Amino acid sequence: MNLKVEPLDLQMADISGSKWQEVRAEELDIDNVSLAKTKINNVNMSQMTLNDVNMSGIKISNANLSGLGIQRCNLTHGQFRNCDLSNVEITDCDITGLKINGILISDLLKDK
Repeated sequence: MNLKVEPLDLQMADISGSKWQEVRAEELDIDNVSLAKTKINNVNMSQMTLNDVNMSGIKISNANLSGLGIQRCNLTHGQFRNCDLSNVEITDCDITGLKINGILISDLLKDK
């Protein structure tokens, strides 16, 4: 792919409705930006760091999240469906109401 190299320094700009196709956008520094209602398809986001991010209502499908580390987050009312959770560790988390296949985990732990 023959790409035009052009670093952009956008400040106080509204680029809503823009389309990026076949673009390399590695090592971006995005700060105080609204990406609400953005659609991201077929994108390599490996080694990406997200801090202080509002991702409420986000839907993730057909994604490789192996090695994912989630710290201090709110997953209240989240749903995981058809996921490979092998070797997942949950540590120091509030599991109130947590269910796996409709079974409360707190009930399983009481029985031990």
